[in-house]
Formats: sequence, structure tokens, C-alpha cells
Amino acid sequence: MGKDEVKSIIEALLFAWSEPITSKEISKVLSMDTKEVDKILNEMVVEFYVNKRGIQIIKMNNHYQLSTKPEYYTYIKKLLEPKENKHLSQAALETLAIIAYKQPITKVEIEEIRGVKCDKALATLQEKELIEQQGRLDKIGRPIVYGTSLKFLKVFNLESLDDLPKIEDGNLTLDREVLK
Repeated sequence: MGKDEVKSIIEALLFAWSEPITSKEISKVLSMDTKEVDKILNEMVVEFYVNKRGIQIIKMNNHYQLSTKPEYYTYIKKLLEPKENKHLSQAALETLAIIAYKQPITKVEIEEIRGVKCDKALATLQEKELIEQQGRLDKIGRPIVYGTSLKFLKVFNLESLDDLPKIEDGNLTLDREVLK
């Protein structure tokens, strides 16, 4: 096995392990001498620096670990910031209620009940994992059939769909605060 391949394997090991790992542990995996692995790791540290990579290999008490460079902290922080947790729109709530009570149901059937298109509402509900595709009908166009997910039950604190509130006089109110 050539040096470039060894370096690639070491990089893969460091990435996959994510925790600090000793050169001795790496040498066992590679069936190589620990001193040779140390030498290759030190070369890699320099190469990552010289090539201005976004990651670096750090050494701590003969342990090695892949790490992002500190100067990129602000960018990483932006990526990891929690996404704004938006409430469901009235349209999405209506669509969710229809799916919950009429499932399995197709998009066309939902639109017939609501009287308007529901593409955006369906996309939002799928993104929030409150509904899921449960298959396709064996009809022309093979329309997708939707139903609620386990997350739906969890969010609404339901053990099963049998625990859904009963609809009286055709009225049902869903609490928007539940879906924050």
C-alpha cells in the first residue's frame, strides 16, 4: 500500500472516529509500525496547513483528531444556529386536520375538501415530519396517499389516532401553540 493511500485511510479514520485517537490505535488498524504512522501523521498536519484546508489535524498527547480551523468559527456557527421555528399556517393546520381524520388520502381529495390547492401545505407538513407518504393508489397517475406520522402522534400527545378529538357539528379547533 502506497503512502498516499495510507494518508487517505488515516484521513478517513480520523473523520469517521471524530474523537481523539492515538497513533498506536491507527497503526493497529493499518498493521503498520507506530513510528511510521506518527511520521505520516506529522506530514499530514503540515500538508493540511500548507494547502490551506478548512480542516486541520490537531495533536494532543499523542492523540490526533480532525478539527475545523478556528478562523472559520463564525461561518460554522451560522450554519449550526437553530433554524427559526415557524408556526404552521392556517392552511397547513387545515390540511393536517383533513389528513388526520380522512387518512389515507390523496392530494386531490384534500384539495376537493379545502377547495384550494395544498402543495405548499403538504410540503410544510412533510418538512416538519407530521405527515408521510403511505404509498400510491393503483389508479391512473398513481397518486400519492398521505397519512399522519409517528411524530404527529408525539407532537399532539396521542397514543393512537383513536385519541383524536371527536368532531362535533363539523367543527374542530387545532391549537397553533402545540406546533411551535
